[in-house]
Amino acid sequence: MSAPLDQQEHNRKGIVAAARLFSNIVSPPVIFAVLGLALALHVLPLAQALAWAATYGFIVSLLPIIFVLWLLRTGRIGELHMSNTAERHIPYLVAVLCGIIVFGLVTLLDGPDLLKCLAIFNIVALSALGLINARWLISFHATAIAAALTISWLLFGWQASLVVLPFLIGVVLIRLYLKRHTLTQVVAGLLLGILSVLSLTWFGCFIWY
Repeated sequence: MSAPLDQQEHNRKGIVAAARLFSNIVSPPVIFAVLGLALALHVLPLAQALAWAATYGFIVSLLPIIFVLWLLRTGRIGELHMSNTAERHIPYLVAVLCGIIVFGLVTLLDGPDLLKCLAIFNIVALSALGLINARWLISFHATAIAAALTISWLLFGWQASLVVLPFLIGVVLIRLYLKRHTLTQVVAGLLLGILSVLSLTWFGCFIWY
């Protein structure tokens, strides 16, 4: 696989810069934070929903970002998107631990079941991604956006999933355009996101109510 278009800073201009910006905004931490807010608002009054969404977003989304930025700043990884799979092992482990922590908090403090389910998804999907990336690069972006679309469909109906669909298409096209992933790696990420969510429905998660 050739080097990503945006790997070198001097290439980050024009369409490449716009594509990179989209990838940074519609990224797994942001997707999970927005999804956490939507799920909390679905089952809780506004004030409680915001409090739980902030807790979930801080632990599951912000803390792993801060850790990755620290790795980047200290030279432990070469670039933000970690195209080198060997650089992803510890960040995935930290992200899984964050998922376990938020699951424990939601359980201990009797938080919303939907956030508990989302934390379980984080643990399952990130563990799978970590294991796969030990041997092969798979698209975490695709996994996250596919999971968001599937959860939206299950909880809010197909009309709501149409809101997510343009972002899914954008993620697929841009990750391919930037040469961050091959088509096979993106499709594998999509399938992992969809199947992980659907598998959790067997345990009562993400069922409409």
